[in-house]
Amino acid sequence: MAIDLDLEMIAVQERTLQFARFDEDIAWRLGMRVRELALARKLSIVFDVRRFGQPLFYTAFAGTSPDNVEWVRRKSNLVARFHRSSLRIGLELQKLNMTMLEKHGLETADFAPHGGSFPITVSSAGVIGSVTVSGLPGRSDHELAVEALCAEIGHDYSSLALPKPE
Repeated sequence: MAIDLDLEMIAVQERTLQFARFDEDIAWRLGMRVRELALARKLSIVFDVRRFGQPLFYTAFAGTSPDNVEWVRRKSNLVARFHRSSLRIGLELQKLNMTMLEKHGLETADFAPHGGSFPITVSSAGVIGSVTVSGLPGRSDHELAVEALCAEIGHDYSSLALPKPE
């Protein structure tokens, strides 16, 4: 089943993409990597890099709207709550055929179980923040974040990319 394959790979991504340390300079470089990918591909996205409670990098490209800003907030809230990627949470709910409200008692006005927010994990400290993308389909938002994390950490993206949808 495609959902199971995606969930397995997302778990691998989350285990693999960890920083030895994370500070404002690394957040800036990570944000610039997302920005450069978006510029090269002419993407209309909003994204941010944050330690929980502290935005460290933010960009909104032409063609986006305040709705994208809200999607970023809601997706990153999900990562802050569960310390897992927003796509993973969404796929787990889809597999259970449940909503955020049914499973966790959380309103979608504040928590978006859709792809695009990925945990920033420090190997010695755990999940400390997130990188979040909005403006593409959820799976593509997720993959853009993962691709930028791979580049910053120095990991081969092709070995961690989600399988192509059938």
